[in-house]
Amino acid sequence: MKQETKNGRVRRVLLAAGLLAGLAGPLQAQTYPSRAITLIVPFAPGGVADVTARAAAEAMAKTLGQPVIVDNRPSAGSIIATQAVASSKPDGHTLLLMSNGNAVSVGLFKKLPYDTMRDLTPVSTLGFFDLAVFVPSNSRFSSLQQAMQYAKANPGKLTVGTISAGSTQHLAGKLFQTVSDAEFLTVPYKGSPAVLMALRGGEIDLALEIVGPMLPHLGAGVVKALAVTGNQRNPALSDVPTMQQAGIANYNVSSWNAIAVPAGTPPAIVARLNGAIREAMTSTPVIAKLEKLGMRLQAGTPAQAQALLASDIKRWGEVIKNAKIEAE
Repeated sequence: MKQETKNGRVRRVLLAAGLLAGLAGPLQAQTYPSRAITLIVPFAPGGVADVTARAAAEAMAKTLGQPVIVDNRPSAGSIIATQAVASSKPDGHTLLLMSNGNAVSVGLFKKLPYDTMRDLTPVSTLGFFDLAVFVPSNSRFSSLQQAMQYAKANPGKLTVGTISAGSTQHLAGKLFQTVSDAEFLTVPYKGSPAVLMALRGGEIDLALEIVGPMLPHLGAGVVKALAVTGNQRNPALSDVPTMQQAGIANYNVSSWNAIAVPAGTPPAIVARLNGAIREAMTSTPVIAKLEKLGMRLQAGTPAQAQALLASDIKRWGEVIKNAKIEAE
């Protein structure tokens, strides 16, 4: 009888422990956040990603009731910022501004100090930044179809400028060449100003660049956009067709930003953050600030963000391999 009583006590203790463990997540979410949140951004201040992070952080702070402080830690491949978040305490107080650059880095580097899929939990996308094919205002090409006809009739003579090898723009150019079945020369430059200068100076025929930074030059009439790379028209360039509408089947490339937390963050906290992000990306001030940069705002579920990351790791890994870009 005594043994049965002892076993009963053990069962009760285990049951209570299980109930407490089950309640831990919701209880944490009720008290979360208990202090200021840090959003680590792998890019320098002033760029499009930084502006996006700050707009989202300001709106999220209002929902969460605590400051969301942007901490810029730029580095090649976003490695420094990503490692800082991946190794931080999984309590929802340290966030990462993730991008498609995190997916590209998996194929560009032989070894990373973290496992992108295992050590991070994406919470939600913030939005997508389309690229576009640009020509100078005096270009002989008035459409992407004309440029592709020329490329196919004159293999290797059409030149397409992008920023540095391994960038989203450069890899988008390599993918463009593959899916268009045209042979042209992709020319990498050190940065966007150099690409623009080469385009205006006639050194290259086309440029593949993110829409946002090119909008002032479009407004000034020094360049024209022939097509955007996303799967839908960009709100800032509603009269410009997508690559698919311009005849490049199965081409859909967009740079994106998302917010991620360290793996192991309680699901209830992930859900709380997801709700704050959704509210932020549908708020009027955020929409007004970011859509004029050419961004398509789009929050989603953690599962959707995780699937996007996995898909981009696979896709860009294949592009890097096919382009024979050697991992560093």
